[in-house]
Amino acid sequence: MADTSEQMNIHAQQAQLLSAALPYMQCYENKTIVIKYGGHAMGDSDLSRAFARDIALLKQSGINPVIVHGGGPQIATMLQNVGLESHFEGGLRVTDAKTVEIVEMVLAGSINKKIVAMINAEGKWAIGLCGKDGNMVFAEKAQKTVIDPDSNIERVLDLGFVGEPIEVDRRLLDLFAHSEMIPVIAPVAPGHDGHTYNINADTFAGAIASALTAKRLLFLTDVAGVINKDGEFLKELTVSEARELIHDGTISGGMIPKVETCIKAIRHGVEGVVILNGKIAHSILLELFTDKGAGTLIIP
Repeated sequence: MADTSEQMNIHAQQAQLLSAALPYMQCYENKTIVIKYGGHAMGDSDLSRAFARDIALLKQSGINPVIVHGGGPQIATMLQNVGLESHFEGGLRVTDAKTVEIVEMVLAGSINKKIVAMINAEGKWAIGLCGKDGNMVFAEKAQKTVIDPDSNIERVLDLGFVGEPIEVDRRLLDLFAHSEMIPVIAPVAPGHDGHTYNINADTFAGAIASALTAKRLLFLTDVAGVINKDGEFLKELTVSEARELIHDGTISGGMIPKVETCIKAIRHGVEGVVILNGKIAHSILLELFTDKGAGTLIIP
């Protein structure tokens, strides 16, 4: 009898959770959620399986998930394995002709297919893509400048085949939105000059979300979200508040380009962007289907 009672309690708790999540599921039904997948969550097998289950559940719930992934550590390992030395300018990897071939092989090949296989193992149909497929994304050579600390003179960096997305054609992704397929996209794209470009995954995800006017853009990172000067987690920020935090130095370092990508996506029609901790299992579900969320939501 005790076992039956315990089972009933468990079932009651599960029903309660489903009941609480239902309004949020209805809110996101038939909406597009773009998820940038990377960081620690990508290298941990348990977190990877939890991520795949979450994506499968989103699709089963009538939501249209679109995955964009990175792969910096895996690229670095492969370059080392083939004897190519990484060269950095201003903290950014210079991508020459040989390097971009490795980047494409790793991002659009091994990593992409691994993520596809994980989602397919959960009973859903994922398909691996990159910006080249269906001429989905075109890029141009990225222009980066730095200030020389000694002379205080601005210098233009030549990063090789590092690109910025300039065009996104959503037609292929619209076809998947009305099917059972889940697109998993590597941030590699052609240029009109005939070259292949490696694009920062955050920037690529922002461009995809903007083109699709996504309901949400989620960045799975290795941190909880945005922290204020007192070390307190910020649950929600407006664009103007985020800009102020960048201006006063509260948002600094690598978080600056991420937040700037969030702001740009919102300016181009994305309803809300969330920076959340990918090291927490099922953080996507916690963010979308609970009232407390799991990260920092940036809104217009």
